[in-house]
Amino acid sequence: MSWGTELWDQFDNLEKHTQWGIDVLEKYIKFVKERTEIEINYAKQLRNLSKKYQPKKNSKEEDEYKYSSCRAFLATLNEMNDYAGQHEVISENMTSQITTELARYVQELKQERKTHFHDGRKAQQHIETCWKQLESSKRRFERDCKEADRAQQYFEKMDADINVTKADVEKARQQAQLRHQMAEDSKAEYSSTLQKFNQEQHEHYHSHIPNIFQKIQDMEERRIVRIGESMKTFAEVDRQVIPIIGKCLDEITTAAESIDQKNDSQLVVEAFKSGFEPPGEVDFEDFTQPIKRTVSESSLSNSREGKSESRFSTKSKGKLWPFIKKNKPPPPPPSASPAAAPNGPHSPKQQKEPLSHRFNEFMTSKPKIQCFRSLKRGGGGPEDFSNLPPEQRRKKLQQKVDELNKDIQKELDQRDALTKMKDVYIKNPQMGDAASVDLKLGELAQNLERLRLEVQKFEGWLAEVEGRLPARTDTTRRQSGMYEPQNTLTVNNCAQDRESSPDGSYTEEPSQESEMKAPAPEFDDEFDDEEQLPTIGTCKALYTFEGQNEGTISVTEGETLYVIEVDKGDGWTRIRKNEDEEGYVPTSYVEVFLEKNAKGAKTYI
Repeated sequence: MSWGTELWDQFDNLEKHTQWGIDVLEKYIKFVKERTEIEINYAKQLRNLSKKYQPKKNSKEEDEYKYSSCRAFLATLNEMNDYAGQHEVISENMTSQITTELARYVQELKQERKTHFHDGRKAQQHIETCWKQLESSKRRFERDCKEADRAQQYFEKMDADINVTKADVEKARQQAQLRHQMAEDSKAEYSSTLQKFNQEQHEHYHSHIPNIFQKIQDMEERRIVRIGESMKTFAEVDRQVIPIIGKCLDEITTAAESIDQKNDSQLVVEAFKSGFEPPGEVDFEDFTQPIKRTVSESSLSNSREGKSESRFSTKSKGKLWPFIKKNKPPPPPPSASPAAAPNGPHSPKQQKEPLSHRFNEFMTSKPKIQCFRSLKRGGGGPEDFSNLPPEQRRKKLQQKVDELNKDIQKELDQRDALTKMKDVYIKNPQMGDAASVDLKLGELAQNLERLRLEVQKFEGWLAEVEGRLPARTDTTRRQSGMYEPQNTLTVNNCAQDRESSPDGSYTEEPSQESEMKAPAPEFDDEFDDEEQLPTIGTCKALYTFEGQNEGTISVTEGETLYVIEVDKGDGWTRIRKNEDEEGYVPTSYVEVFLEKNAKGAKTYI
């Protein structure tokens, strides 16, 4: 169906229709643009939401993520961040593949439409000019015919009148002939103009206009096809990210399925287990003895009563300490008489409080530890974590030992690097001063010695908690307090509380001291003997190197060697020529081929 033949007379309507088509295209561009803005805002909100619920660094929230449910939630947050990234991809692809392309196409379409309709108007103006010429020729022919008819009538009238002279008749005849000739000329001109107009009109409606309208039709159909392709692209952009979004959702599902309630319950036990034994049975306190006492039995009763008080007070210290009131003053020292014990049978305060009240108070409150009083008075807790229950104290001490060992390893790595740097400076003085490296090496040695003492101190406390060492003496405590003198008083107070206070942390059982093992070996023993490093690859010497300094080794060009330690950034690689000849060569002098399963070099003292 051709617009040129079917819509030859609908020029104005076609102009309106094509303008409407461009408006539709611009409307679709605006729709896609708003969609991209929504995707960007949605991705931004998702990222902000994920960031809002991410655990803050160096906060208590990080400790919560050891539980599987919290780790699953963290994985969900990370996947939501990736999910937001896919919406950003949607926005970017729609902008580049649809909005930008269609905006450029609309400008081209407007220019093409303008050209076609300009040609159409030009053709319309030409046919209208031809029509006006035809009308003018027609009117002139009509006028000349009328003039010739009037001249002929005037001549016949003059010829019939006998009173008119022959000259006037001749003049009228000539005038009539002239008018007839003019009419004939107008007729010929009109006929020629009409023929020309018909030809122009035929070409206009059968050639020019159909061609122009066909171009407009092609333009409009291309616009329709283009908007359809854009809609397909609109869907394809979404479809491209569906697999990745599905993967994000699968990861969230996997994280949810990885939640282990049993493991979380075990972590709760590890986090809050105190290591204390549950309180024993409460002994019966007989308050009828003073009533049954007689004068003759007073001495015997007093003797028995004293033993009873001593026995009950001893048991109270070991079993009833959780029931003591929180606001009770510090207990007496171990040298006090048994009758003065807080849970003794003659304590007036205990007689006023029913047992059920003390039991309820125990169930709704935490056991108070003696060292908490020093925390409230003096700020930070004791260095040996004696304010904590045994199990929690062991975990804290182990964590502290691990941190100190990591610090020692860092110092050792720095010492090795500085040692290699010193060797380079000695060989090449222009590169640096070896004396400056000696100063840093001295500082590192002091730091290593301090850290090793710290490790020994905390390992001693850890061994004491785990029952591997006997109770520490005053000499050990003084040695442990070399670097933390401000905490000595607090630590000693806590140690005293463990031995005597019923409302303190716990009491060391005498039977445990006999089961203590030998002291742990010194830290330096682990580094006395250096084992031979395994090979992690091979290398080929590119140049000849004369190893004249200590620690270096000579190689010749083309020689194949074994790599036992890769370059750590100082420009040296450690190699082995045979079973007993090892040393360092410049990394730039060799071409290294590492094994696939090599994990890199290890540092030894």
